[in-house]
Amino acid sequence: MQDLAGKVAVITGGGSGIGRGIALTLAREAMVVAVADIRPDAAAAVAGEIVGAGGTGFAVEVDVTSVDSLEAAEAEIESRAGPVNLLCANAGVLRIASLDQHTIEDWEYTLSVNVLGVVKTVKAFLPQLRQNAPDAHIVNTASLGGLVSVERFPIGAYTASKYACVGFSEMLRGELAAEGIGVSVLCPGVVESNLAQTSGENRPAAYGEHRAPEMAGSPAGAQPAAGRPPQAMAALAVGPIVVRAIRENRLHILTHPQSRPLVERRFEALLDDFDFAESAN
Repeated sequence: MQDLAGKVAVITGGGSGIGRGIALTLAREAMVVAVADIRPDAAAAVAGEIVGAGGTGFAVEVDVTSVDSLEAAEAEIESRAGPVNLLCANAGVLRIASLDQHTIEDWEYTLSVNVLGVVKTVKAFLPQLRQNAPDAHIVNTASLGGLVSVERFPIGAYTASKYACVGFSEMLRGELAAEGIGVSVLCPGVVESNLAQTSGENRPAAYGEHRAPEMAGSPAGAQPAAGRPPQAMAALAVGPIVVRAIRENRLHILTHPQSRPLVERRFEALLDDFDFAESAN
């Protein structure tokens, strides 16, 4: 997608953090922006920012774990703005704790949003995107933690879920390429956000209690308890990076080039294991 003006975008998790940053940026590109969030007040606030700045936007309440909720949101957006050109499946949750302190409910909640929530969102909006192909694109939000595990950050369930999101997005890109629908996966490093807080506030009672975070920040963008961690990026700075990547149809959207050595070490270790396997033959 090159010309975004006048086209329709939907951003789940658009009520705060990276989602808000993407929504405001797309509005500045003259897109019609549907700000979708499980928190209707947060979605309405961002939509209000868009309209107040002279853009076109509206709020939609959606729970990405619910097929019924997604189908209702999809129908509402199409009736108000027409078929979607750009889908940003951005809603996510975070649990900060070591793996042995993750409960089964922690895992189920994390996977229900970060993996199945993305899958369900794509499935709900893909028919609309197909109507607009080849002027259609999908951006799924994963994390730098979906490309490399950083042991000093106790976010094991989150990391596993974001690895799954990256794999899903890479497969989806290959399958939709022939239809002219682009797919990107956003893998941000440390970004200012209240993700840890909203994850607890939005957690359904069925998944048990969300205990307080046990560390200050994470490579996924949790807001630190005291001060801004080194290399933290403002959420509003992510939007322009996403727009540039959409126009170039990039697969992986990265925000922190200084994190490259982390990924290089991971793949060097993989290649070393291939060398080990070869030496055993």
